[in-house]
Amino acid sequence: MIAGIENVFGIHESALKIREARQSILANNLANVDTPNYQAQDLDFATALDALSSVDTEALSVSDRNHIAEDVMSFDSEISFRSPTQASLDGNTVDADREKAEFSKNALSHQATLTFMNHQIRTMLMAIRGE
Repeated sequence: MIAGIENVFGIHESALKIREARQSILANNLANVDTPNYQAQDLDFATALDALSSVDTEALSVSDRNHIAEDVMSFDSEISFRSPTQASLDGNTVDADREKAEFSKNALSHQATLTFMNHQIRTMLMAIRGE
């Protein structure tokens, strides 16, 4: 195997995982827009990226390498509740318009990360083929 191949995507691999987790949280907010007393949540990208980069996977002791992915990819400590912009009578703090905008912005960032990774793969394939 090529030396250093695991680092070819750099920070973009972590960014993609965080964007996926945030997309799930935002979708959950939108699904609960009419649920009484539901508190909107969000995942701060920068905080989650810092937390993910500070995880020492060498110190973890597991029986299988695939087990680390589930434990490390938990962003529960970085998830926070959103402050409502307008109080709701039923206690729900989800602003549907804001959630849709954040969902779209996150989807666009997710797609940009995928596009960058795709270009990295194409570049590697061209190098391997000698083009």
